Parts: sequence; C-alpha cells; structure tokens
Amino acid sequence: MSRIVAAMSGGVDSSVAAALLARERGDDEVIGVWMRTHGDMPEGYEQSRSCCSPDAADDARRVAQLIDIPFFTLNVEKEFGARVIDAFVDSYLEGSTPNPCQACNQYIKFDELLRRGLAAYGADAVATGHYARLEHRDGRWRLMRAADADKDQTYFLWVLDQDQLSRTQFPLGDLTKPQVRAIAADLTLPTAQKPESQEICFVPLGDYRTLLEERRGYAGDPGPIIDADGTRVGTHTGYAHYTVGQRHGLGVALGEAVYVREVQPATNTVVIGRRTEVAQRTFTVDGARFTAGEAPRERFDASVRIRHRALDVPA
Repeated sequence: MSRIVAAMSGGVDSSVAAALLARERGDDEVIGVWMRTHGDMPEGYEQSRSCCSPDAADDARRVAQLIDIPFFTLNVEKEFGARVIDAFVDSYLEGSTPNPCQACNQYIKFDELLRRGLAAYGADAVATGHYARLEHRDGRWRLMRAADADKDQTYFLWVLDQDQLSRTQFPLGDLTKPQVRAIAADLTLPTAQKPESQEICFVPLGDYRTLLEERRGYAGDPGPIIDADGTRVGTHTGYAHYTVGQRHGLGVALGEAVYVREVQPATNTVVIGRRTEVAQRTFTVDGARFTAGEAPRERFDASVRIRHRALDVPA
C-alpha cells in the first residue's frame, strides 16, 4: 500500500482525518505534516486560533504522537508568500476581493505539499480535513459536495485539476461536524473541543491594511465616495481598504444602509449604493475550471455561489 501525507493544521478536522487514515491504513503508511506558511503573528494575536501558529504546530504534533504516526514540519513560507499573501494583497489593489483559502489549496496544499511529500516521504497522495467528497466515474474524478451541507468546503476546492484530485483523499466527506467531534472525543484527541478559526491565518485581527503597506507600500490616498448618481457623499481612506458588498466602516451616514457597489482603482473612487442598487442580475465569471477535465459542449444549467455559505443561485 502506498504512503499518504496527512496535512495537519492543528485543528479537530485534520486531526480526525489523520486518525481515520491511520486506523484504516496502518500508522506506517500515514505521515503527518504541518506546514509553516508565514512568520509569527504580532503580540496580542490569539495564536491558538490560527492554523499556522506555533501553538497549532504543537497541537498537530501531539495528535500525531497520540495516533502513533510520523510527524514532520514543512516550511513553505516562500511559496505561500508569493502565491497566497502577495496575490491577496494584489487583489485588493486591483479592486477585487481575494479568496486566499482557494489559492492556498491550489498552490500549497495540493501542489507544493503533494510534490514535496512525494520527494521527501515517498508518498503519492495527500489527505486533508476538508468537508468534500470525490467520485470516480467514466474515467474522470468529480468533486462532490460533502454529506454535511453546512460544512461543505467544495467552494474552496473548485480549482483542483484531474491530477490533483486523483491524488487526494477527503476522509471526512461522509461525516458531519458533530460526528467528527465525537470521534475526536472518543480518541481523546487534544483538539477535540478546539474552536474553529474564523480569521484569515496571515491577517492578524482581520486588519489587512498593514499587509498592503508592508508588501506593496500602499498606505492609502483619500478619495471620493460617490453614490449611484455620481454625487460625492463622503471621503475614503484609500480605495484598497474597501471591498464590494462592504457595509460597515464607510464613514457615510445617509439615513439608510448602504454598501460598496464598486471599487475603481484608476480613479481612486469608491461607489456605494442602497441594497437594491447593489444587487445584480448578471455578472461575468472568469477563470472557470471544470473539474471533470473539460467543459460541457452544450448549454447547461448551473448554480452560482459568490461566497462561502452564500445561497446557490440558478444560472
């Protein structure tokens, strides 16, 4: 039986995924790996909640010892910085909203870890604690939603290609979150009751403005906030500090809720609107990937999700 790398973040999901693999395949066939993606967070940041903190590494190591599998740390700071953090910053500077978890999956977990895991540990596949399922049909791999609809994470995995999917396992795909926590408790894993991280791992306290300045020298230049009619209604601190759909922190009081409708880097302008003005019936999708390997040849029905946990919209 071939060896498999279990990506361990120090959270309950990846801990249980590794434990299930070890029970199924034998502890000699599973290698636990924690990835160091960036430097330490500043003082005051709740280290234990981040998947990439020293505390998380310690938790992952303790779980590996308990389930009796080899454990290694893999330094991917350089690759993560270029592929994830810089791309995150550049998206804001381009007036877009980034999806760093998707980039991390595409370039780090299911690329860097796969390639280096093969070379260093003799493994030919990677397993993660994502809630998703795989199906092999008609000679192709298909990415399927998890049994737990509330925890489904296929939104972050759509970028994976056939080669990556063929060398991936999702041990939690048929489980619910309560079941995962119950398994962790039964195995007395130290991460059994660990809360989930709600923040981007490399953005301390949710403030990405520091990253804009540190990595691109962008401190922000004040500019106009205009409404849908082009009337100036306020002043922003820098266009890249705002993102489409944002409601809070606009510094504009119009007597009703308003949202960012558009960010215009070329003119350093932020456009806002009421809810009815922000809503769209059509939009353009780019970078689409069909995990089956090829696009349908005929017109087809689809659903669109613009963010994790958002409702699917027929398209």
